[in-house]
Amino acid sequence: MNSVLKYLLILLGLISVIINIVLICINSNRLPKCLSQPQESLKVKHSDKSLIFADLSPEEYKTVRDYMWAQKDLRISHAATAKPSENFIFLIDLLLPKKADALRYLDARGAKPPRDASVVVFYGAQGYLKEYVVGLFPGPLQHRDVTQEKYKAATLPFTARPVTTGEYVQLFTLMNQVFKNIEKPLRESFGYIPKKRNLLPYEGMPRGVQAGDRKTWISFFRDYSGMYIHPVGFEILIHHQSSNSSDWTVDRVLYNGQYFDSIDDFKKKYEAGSVKKIVFKEIPNFASLKPRNKPSGLGPQQYYLQGKRFSVRNNEVVYLKWSFAFGLSSLTGMRVFDIRFKGERVAYELSVQEAMSVYGSLTPGMMLTKFLDSSIGIGRFAHELVRGIDCPHHATYVDTYRYIDRNVTLRSRNSICVFEHDMGRPLRRHFSDFFHNGFGGMANSALIFRTITAIGNYDYIWDFIFYQSGSVEARVHATGYISSSYKIDGSLEYGHQVAENVLGNIHTHFINFKVDLDILGVKNVFQTKDMVFKEVALPWMPSHKAKIPQLVEHQIMTEKEAAMKYNTKTPRYLHIASNRTNRWGHQRSYRLQVFSFAGDHLPESEPEEKSMSWARYKVAITKHKDEEQTSSSLYSQNYMWAPFVDFSKYIEDNESINNEDLVAWVTVGFLHIPHAEDIPNTVTVGNGGGVILRPHNYFDEDPSINSPDGIYFSPGSESDCEYNKMACMEKEMCSSALEPFTYHGFEGVMNFE
Repeated sequence: MNSVLKYLLILLGLISVIINIVLICINSNRLPKCLSQPQESLKVKHSDKSLIFADLSPEEYKTVRDYMWAQKDLRISHAATAKPSENFIFLIDLLLPKKADALRYLDARGAKPPRDASVVVFYGAQGYLKEYVVGLFPGPLQHRDVTQEKYKAATLPFTARPVTTGEYVQLFTLMNQVFKNIEKPLRESFGYIPKKRNLLPYEGMPRGVQAGDRKTWISFFRDYSGMYIHPVGFEILIHHQSSNSSDWTVDRVLYNGQYFDSIDDFKKKYEAGSVKKIVFKEIPNFASLKPRNKPSGLGPQQYYLQGKRFSVRNNEVVYLKWSFAFGLSSLTGMRVFDIRFKGERVAYELSVQEAMSVYGSLTPGMMLTKFLDSSIGIGRFAHELVRGIDCPHHATYVDTYRYIDRNVTLRSRNSICVFEHDMGRPLRRHFSDFFHNGFGGMANSALIFRTITAIGNYDYIWDFIFYQSGSVEARVHATGYISSSYKIDGSLEYGHQVAENVLGNIHTHFINFKVDLDILGVKNVFQTKDMVFKEVALPWMPSHKAKIPQLVEHQIMTEKEAAMKYNTKTPRYLHIASNRTNRWGHQRSYRLQVFSFAGDHLPESEPEEKSMSWARYKVAITKHKDEEQTSSSLYSQNYMWAPFVDFSKYIEDNESINNEDLVAWVTVGFLHIPHAEDIPNTVTVGNGGGVILRPHNYFDEDPSINSPDGIYFSPGSESDCEYNKMACMEKEMCSSALEPFTYHGFEGVMNFE
């Protein structure tokens, strides 16, 4: 009987537990859904004036393309992958309005600036390059050649162009012919099997050693995902200067550290047994990003209890007291304009300009490599962001469009994300332990505007962050795969071994940002502040002296004086200041605070350095000019020795920067010495840099004191909701309505067929 009662009690207990679980589930489902729409309390309203900075629409791209195609005298090919010998529209992009015109329209009810497109045409049939402006608004379409105006030359050299998809098709055709000729060595050394197990190419840049060269070293890698860390020890030098691909040749071969004058030379010596052969063996793909273990769950997720506190309309974002316009250039990438806080413009433009890497190696594929990513297209490779990984699940996602190296407009779905995010540490706080006990503080919730570009092996995460204290941060982090080369004798002078026969090559990363600050207008000055130890006699004890920190301030008057080179000591406080003062009599300013772990810049004696001369400077301040729009150029990668944009020339004229419209060019970066933990790929921790634009005497007090996020309580009022919304958060509980996970990012990948 006791046993029956015992089991009955156990059964009743189980039933009770099940009922409670069901009730909890039912009640949880009754929670209101969290709001997905922006709150009505947004401090800033949208304006259609942001559209003057909007990227071209798909309809505008098509209109410009069709117009250029219709110009019979230009004889432009309509082919998707035009051959180098054909005339081809490589790029259509927005031509930004002149700043003065834009400011008159934004601030003074001036006329809307004309909407123009920039068009780059490669004239393969004639052997030169040209650029045009096509007017979209107002009036009928018309075009004008601006090559002479921009570059002081009627045409640009044909070898200065980037390699197009059509040229890659021709290069791959040549490589296939080479592989047929040496199929036996490739099979024995690397396991090559035609149409089954391939060798994948990776090109070095620049393409030669002097202006006019177009000779590219191609390194080969195993046909694995993450191919970049599977080098096989085989490289060829292709001479493809002619627009006629039938004239192209293979001029040199590298196999297992030994050079050969031609493919036939290599084949002959391989068959004669006079080379140190590589013997193929199967290895696992240590570059695979497939998790070693099946995912066991989800990490923390965030959602908006009372709806989003930001809104995205057209190309404008408003967030609490912030507003800005945005765009994504195919060449330079992410950019924002007309950044305002509390209605006052802080910056006219904040934009990415260039990403550069210089590599060290013992083998030619990486020995001369100096990548300038804007010549390939930074924004071009902004693919779809992965919800919940690249950005929070509840972020707002924006599509972008581009026309580059194809004959159609390509859509990159969800390639920009915008979200408000708790940065994980208080913006400010204080706990009063003495006397007036209490706590006051504020969570550091900020708006993040992000895109990620995957250019070959490297992925760059680009963030513009807007804080409630009035600060703006431009930040970049690098991830993706390191570049590697096949390990031979002497290789360890240029990096670390990270896998069997694999050297992770030492390299630098330099990133250039353009910061066009307008502090209470366009008449600004550049100031520096720092400290020195000054020896003073103590007033109450004149016989005793002490060294104490003293403030040192300077105003910089010329561009040359304001060019802060990386290899020189730089003042720690750099300011763009107005001539107006705050309540306390100090000039209202914004400070440029740079975070960088950059390696050494390429010596100026090197002929390629002129194409990356912006990287000489941690910060350089120049007078604004519309013709000095960018620090680099589409042609810098392949014409390094005589670049059409040499940033150092912006400084050489040494103009006055006293009460002028000033632009700061900020360079950040990091030195990367690859190590074992870069396998399978590089993590973002510690790999990045950025610049913070911080108000400095711009306000009379920290503006976040007026934020709706601040809290305060004293003993006895811990549960009072009036100044502590956290105490009543359970009243705001809601259940999250998640968007379904979708992904279309593979739609826009490069196709060489």
